[in-house]
Amino acid sequence: MSAIREYYSITELTREFGVSTRTLRFYEDEGLIHPVRRGRTRLFRPSDRHLLKQILRGKRLGFSISEIQEIIQMYKAPPGEVGQIHLMMKRVEEKRAELRQKRRDIEETLAELDQVEEGCIERLAELGVNT
Repeated sequence: MSAIREYYSITELTREFGVSTRTLRFYEDEGLIHPVRRGRTRLFRPSDRHLLKQILRGKRLGFSISEIQEIIQMYKAPPGEVGQIHLMMKRVEEKRAELRQKRRDIEETLAELDQVEEGCIERLAELGVNT
């Protein structure tokens, strides 16, 4: 059984999550994580590590920093976790709808490209050029 760590260094977190120190400083500047300062050294608590994990997951899912911030803040204020879960479900559905629209747009563009290509092949055939 491993002991719970009191702090993580910036280097440990950058290696673990594959992000730059600049990224961690950005999340700190945005108020998403709050490392302890010892002189110029930043020490990250397990709660910061957990938040970082959630932030990166949110980014992978396509959420903006402000959307991630809203979800994190919801957890800290009433109605707490229940409110956060409802908000997260709403955001997930919005993101899903956005992605479905992008998929429709891509399908339409691919169909148009197919038509253009078909037209080119037909025209080349009319000109007696083999494709």
